[in-house]
Amino acid sequence: MSHIISSSDLEQRVAQLFSSVGATKQIAQQVAANLVLANLSGHDSHGVGMAPRYVDAVLEGNLKPDASTLIKVDNGMLLGLDADTGFGQIVGVQAMNIAFERVEKHGACIFTLARSHHLGRIGHFAEMAVARGWISIHFVNVLSRPSVAPFGGADGRFGTNPCCIGIPIGVDDQKREPFVLDFATSRVAQGKMRVAYNKGERVSPGILIDGDGIPTTDPGVVVVPQPNGRAGALMPFGEYKGFGLALVCELLGGALSGGGTWHKEYDGRRAVLNNMLTIVIDPKKLGSGTVFASETLEFLDWLKKSPTAPGSNGVLLAGEPERKARADRGKNGITIDAATWQELVNCGTKIKSAF
Repeated sequence: MSHIISSSDLEQRVAQLFSSVGATKQIAQQVAANLVLANLSGHDSHGVGMAPRYVDAVLEGNLKPDASTLIKVDNGMLLGLDADTGFGQIVGVQAMNIAFERVEKHGACIFTLARSHHLGRIGHFAEMAVARGWISIHFVNVLSRPSVAPFGGADGRFGTNPCCIGIPIGVDDQKREPFVLDFATSRVAQGKMRVAYNKGERVSPGILIDGDGIPTTDPGVVVVPQPNGRAGALMPFGEYKGFGLALVCELLGGALSGGGTWHKEYDGRRAVLNNMLTIVIDPKKLGSGTVFASETLEFLDWLKKSPTAPGSNGVLLAGEPERKARADRGKNGITIDAATWQELVNCGTKIKSAF
């Protein structure tokens, strides 16, 4: 039976799990709040269902609950940062705040962040930038069980490798909600397969292949161990186009940061490590701030005037579904499916902590 719970109650329960494995109260609360915000935003794939895996990562020694971002290279607006396998929700925010200091001074900052534990919803970092009226671009790779097949391939060779771009819209009295594009380069995020599996649902054709490379609608092929020992894989979106962008994330997020790319057999670890390349730009410092603001408004207004296509709800812009979900779930509560709820309860039992 599913559970409906308020965001505040859920946040406190999840924070207790992290406190029980060594996180300070402040860190535990910040990580829990970030996961709950993903649920509120309609992205259960990046929400509290990840908490048991985070706890396992701490227990296996591949996630340091007290780690902070370290500056390894500092060339003013160009930074090389190391996350020391800390909580991504902590070190990612620290990295963005370090970058913001440089944007204030130089008008832009480019940084790499290596060896972060799971960064969560990358859109969170873009939202930090657009709140200041700045643009941010993120390329991220994933070091965990390779769950996405290359275009033309028949098994997993890399991760879901997200790409995210945040753009502020308008300025001052004409300021509107920002454009925040945040997506996995696989057809869907890996976490959505976990959510579907826990709900006992099949998924749409064209998303998955099984361990033999045969198309399937069973999300379990990328969620639980398979009888033949061969895991299935997600497919990249857009065939060779999504595959190409996934490689960009792997090479710029992983190789350029020094955090590494995936090219080995899966070792069974529960930890999920991310590496990220981020670019933050203040459009005002380019001298085009006024034009940029007016053009974004005029172009998006132009898009919104498109007639509604049959069977659709009209033109939606990136960021709008998340804001709608936050309003709805903030008012009516967050629904946690029975299997995910039991995983959280079991996690608490394992570490002798209430959930």
